[in-house]
Amino acid sequence: MLELDFQKSGGLIPAIAQDHQSGEVLMLAYISPESWAETLKSGYATYFSRSRNKLWKKGESSGHLQKIHAILVDCDLDTVIFKVEQAGPGACHTGHRSCFYREVDGETLREVEKPVFDAEKVYQVKK
Repeated sequence: MLELDFQKSGGLIPAIAQDHQSGEVLMLAYISPESWAETLKSGYATYFSRSRNKLWKKGESSGHLQKIHAILVDCDLDTVIFKVEQAGPGACHTGHRSCFYREVDGETLREVEKPVFDAEKVYQVKK
């Protein structure tokens, strides 16, 4: 298996998910050696959830899986880009297609994209 440099940054490295056709950046998450191995084995993006402290197969609860089409690795072997086919309408847990749906506008953030699905229904979030 291709060895990435997980030690340089304390065991996790950034993984950028990008739509394999449009090039749109969908999200940034982190991978561990275990999630890297699972991604290569399964063909679906698997990350390491820092908040839950465990492996996280993107779409395991929502059905919005990310099928890997290609993987790019940077020159230092410490960042990857997953070129993915995004199942479902979006990648962001807020209901947006991309996690990058806000733009800096002076001293504030301005929403530049509207949600494409109801996150409360998909994730059964209770307010």
